[in-house]
Amino acid sequence: MAELPRIVITGLGLTSPNGNSLAEYRQNLLAGKSGVRAWSIRHVGETLAGVCDYDALRWQKKKELRRGTRAGSIGIYCAGEALKDAGLDLTRLDRSRLGVYVGTTEHGNVETENQIHEVAQYAFDLSFWSHHHNPRTVANNPAGEISLAFGITGPAYCIGAACAAGNLGMIHAAQMLQLGEIDQALGGGVSESIHTFGIFASFRAQGALASHADPAKASRPFDKARNGIVVSEGGCLYALERLEDAEKRGARIYGELVGWKVNSDAADFVLPLSERQNECMRGALAKARMAPDEIDLVSSHATATPMGDQQECEAMRSVFGDSARTHVNNTKSFIGHTMGAAGALELAGNLPSFEDGYAHPTINVDELDPACEVRNLVLNQPKRLGRVDTILNLSFGMLGINSAVVVRRFTP
Repeated sequence: MAELPRIVITGLGLTSPNGNSLAEYRQNLLAGKSGVRAWSIRHVGETLAGVCDYDALRWQKKKELRRGTRAGSIGIYCAGEALKDAGLDLTRLDRSRLGVYVGTTEHGNVETENQIHEVAQYAFDLSFWSHHHNPRTVANNPAGEISLAFGITGPAYCIGAACAAGNLGMIHAAQMLQLGEIDQALGGGVSESIHTFGIFASFRAQGALASHADPAKASRPFDKARNGIVVSEGGCLYALERLEDAEKRGARIYGELVGWKVNSDAADFVLPLSERQNECMRGALAKARMAPDEIDLVSSHATATPMGDQQECEAMRSVFGDSARTHVNNTKSFIGHTMGAAGALELAGNLPSFEDGYAHPTINVDELDPACEVRNLVLNQPKRLGRVDTILNLSFGMLGINSAVVVRRFTP
C-alpha cells in the first residue's frame, strides 16, 4: 500500500481576543495578557466575554459586511490572512482545486435572535423580516462567504462538531488533500458566539458560566476556584498543502500534520468521558506512529468547568503517566472558549514553540485543584523546554465528540 501524501501547514490567519496576527497573539500568550473583558448583551445584561477587534474591511467591502454575518466576516479575515501568509496568489491558482473547510459550533443563532427582536418592535409584522435571513443562517454560511469573497470555486462548506470543530476543519482538509480532491486547502474554525444571548443564558442555566470581579482572571482552567466558561469569539484558518506541492514553490512550513483521531463518547449530552478521550489521544498517536513519551507539548482543551477539567486530566494522566518529556498547557485561560474556533486557535498559540522552544503557560491558577494534577503542567509563567518537536492538540465538544491532532516540527 502506497504511503499517503504528507500534509503541511504553510500559512495561517487568525483573530483572537488578544491578538489579530500570530506574532501579536504569541507575544501576548508569553506575556500573560488576557483578552477577556466585560461584555453586555441583550436579555442577559452584564457578563464577561472574549471579544475580537480586527479590521473587518481588510478583505471585504462595507456592503458585503452589512449583508453577511459576523462568522462570515471572521472567516473572510482569517482566510485572507492565511492566503497572504502562505504566499498563495489566487490569480495564479486553479480556484476550483482550493477547498474551504470551516469548523463551527453553531451558526445562525445571532441572526435569528436579531431578526426576532427587530420584528418584535413592529408587533411581529413580518414585512420587516430581512430577505438576507436565509443565506445568513444556512449551515454552510461562513465557508460560503469565504468562497464568495475570494472567488473560490472549489468545495466550500462547514463542519459542525461543537467545540471540536476547529480541529475537524484541519483534519477534513488534510484528508481531502490526501485523497487528491483538491490541491490547496483552508481549514480551521470560526466562532461568533458572543453575539447570541442564547448561549450565555444556556451556560448560566447550566451553572457553567464563569464569573469573576476581574475579567482577566475569569477563565481559570485547573484552578480550584474555577467556576465555568468564558464565552468568546474568534477564528483561525490554516493554509494546508501536500508536502511535494509546498516544496515545489519553496513555501515556508510551520509544521506537519502527522496524526489525528475523532471519536464519540455516546454517553451524555454535555458531560465528558475520560475513557473515550483517552482512546482519542491514543488513536491520534497511533496514526502518527508515536509513543506518548514522544510528545513534547499537549495543548489541553480544559474549559474551566469542574467536571470537564477533571475528566480530561484523568485521561492525560492515563495516557502520559510520568513522562518527563511531555508538558501540558492551556490557551483558554487567556482568551476564553472560542467554541468552534478553539482547536485551531489553540494550536496556533503553540506552533511558535517549534521556533522559540517555550511553552506558554496556563494563567490564573492560584491554587491547583488536586484532581487536575498532571506532571509538567505549565502554570502562570512560560517555561523554556529547549527543543519542541511534537504537539498534541486536544478539542472536545458537546454530545460527546472528541478530537486530537498531532503536529510535528517539519523535517524533510
